[in-house]
Amino acid sequence: MKKAWSLSTTVRNPDRILSFLNVLKEMEGENFDEEGQIKYQTLLIQNRLYKPIHLPANLEGYYETVNDKMTFDQAVEIFGFMKDKSSELKRSPGLRGRTSVAPITKMGLAVAKKSSGSVIITNFGKAFLNNEIDLGEVFFRFLLKWQIPNPESDDYSINDGYNIKPFVGVLHLINSVNRKSEEAGKEPKGISKQEFSLFAPTLVNYGEIENYSNDIINLRNRLEGKNKREQKEIFEDYKNKFSEKFLGISDRTEVNKLLSNLKDYGDNAIRYFRLTRYIYIRGGGFYIDLEPRRHIEIKNLLSFYNGSCLLFDSKEQYAKYITDFAEPKLPWETKSKLVEIINDVVSDVRSKEQMLNLEEKDIPDYQSFDDNSLKKLIEEFRLYRRSLQEKENHNISQNVDNVNKYIEALNNIYKEKDKPIALEKYTALSLHALNDALKIQPNYPVGDDNEPTFTAPAGKPDIECYYNSFNAICEVTMLTGRDQWYNEGQPIMRHLRDFEDKNSNKDAYCLFVAPSLHRDTLNTFWFSVKYEYEGKKQKIIPLSINNFLELLKTLVVIKNKGQSLPHSEIAKLYNNILLSSNESRDVNEWMQKIPSVILTWQHELTA
Repeated sequence: MKKAWSLSTTVRNPDRILSFLNVLKEMEGENFDEEGQIKYQTLLIQNRLYKPIHLPANLEGYYETVNDKMTFDQAVEIFGFMKDKSSELKRSPGLRGRTSVAPITKMGLAVAKKSSGSVIITNFGKAFLNNEIDLGEVFFRFLLKWQIPNPESDDYSINDGYNIKPFVGVLHLINSVNRKSEEAGKEPKGISKQEFSLFAPTLVNYGEIENYSNDIINLRNRLEGKNKREQKEIFEDYKNKFSEKFLGISDRTEVNKLLSNLKDYGDNAIRYFRLTRYIYIRGGGFYIDLEPRRHIEIKNLLSFYNGSCLLFDSKEQYAKYITDFAEPKLPWETKSKLVEIINDVVSDVRSKEQMLNLEEKDIPDYQSFDDNSLKKLIEEFRLYRRSLQEKENHNISQNVDNVNKYIEALNNIYKEKDKPIALEKYTALSLHALNDALKIQPNYPVGDDNEPTFTAPAGKPDIECYYNSFNAICEVTMLTGRDQWYNEGQPIMRHLRDFEDKNSNKDAYCLFVAPSLHRDTLNTFWFSVKYEYEGKKQKIIPLSINNFLELLKTLVVIKNKGQSLPHSEIAKLYNNILLSSNESRDVNEWMQKIPSVILTWQHELTA
């Protein structure tokens, strides 16, 4: 019986890859035998990157300190508790460590296996750790090589018909569907999320790409002209028959299991593929298409790779291939193609400059540049394009209707599929809308369409805000329990201090926004605001999402009067909230006063 492919079993949590790799670096040069595997898992616990369930209160307390990590001895205690409660760990104590390191080694960022000797961080992994490449580039390089079958897994065999590089195969599938749509005189739109979940994870052989694209077109033709009820009936019937054909059996239990899994497989694949910046979401979030701003790269990639697997004689040969950062050489990494790409990016930049009434950014005569210089110039202008896109966001956000959309989105944040990403996005757009900021800089990674692909990386503020008379960072989280405290408290104070030091010419604030504020988080901020953090007081403004929405509602009232909200008024509100802490006996009294401080501020502005 055939199986669909799933990225979630390979990668699981992409947001943890960098932090897990950082911990593994502490063991570079050590053996990854059972003792090493136990140590790695213990280090993850020490760094609070892994937390077993059902911990007793005394061990739970080790996670709840103001320090970034617990002591190693405390982590050893927790690992001992895990081992005592798990029959699997009693038989194989290194199991959890092997599981934790697997995504890192599968992606080629490190070598950490009992059979491979000492732990090695590959050049690929070092580039990631040194911020020479970002998460998007990591996933692109990995997904370009990831194939089914491969020597690292016994789940698939080429003798059973598996032969696909899923990422490349899906790009081919979308391209083929778009081409057939154009040939039929219809606007190409990529493939829908429903189509993606059904056809992408079940595309297990590159030779089926054209057949699958024909299936999608034929299904669309059957649905065309039908009402919603009829379309649902047709699609449900098609899914069942398609699944039976794929599995080679008609057993309802197996068919229903596959259909249930395909939704999750498809959603995960879209999420990870989106990180590469080679696909983007269109049509109100319902369609997955090829990224038009990378059309030169995609065209060359599809011409060079047909989606088939490479054959390897051994696991060692495959491991060498996966970990080699220099391979494969990308098909557009030639002088002529790189010049073509920079021409395309500059053309896009020029149109945005014209639309924003900005002077053209100077560009050097790059015809004589070598390949590396051209690649750096391409990235420089893509970053510049992002800054122009943020200026577009600022202009768009000045419309009252759009401010109301941000209010609605934040009000309904729990309905969003990727809630943490959505919270960062709509908070950034709201900060654009609020006033006359010089610059609002979200630090989340984005696609070429400037839509966030993931949350801001660790070590950076979520959003940086620059004004004439002050600066600020904004930190947001969907966490509401005690994990809010130990995930956000100390890191936020550190981010603010680093930001203060970097921008010492102006006062610096930190706006912290969460659905609700945990008492331990507030007590940590209270000490920083009232007394000190690393020797100096800090200006931290903790707001619930509802508190923050009151600022936006005030803005709507002001805009409807034809007026604007200068940033000096935001600074006034922040300072009044900080002053109210001086008049409060404890953090609870301070929090009770914040809504009334906001209300007074609203009345003064809107009276």
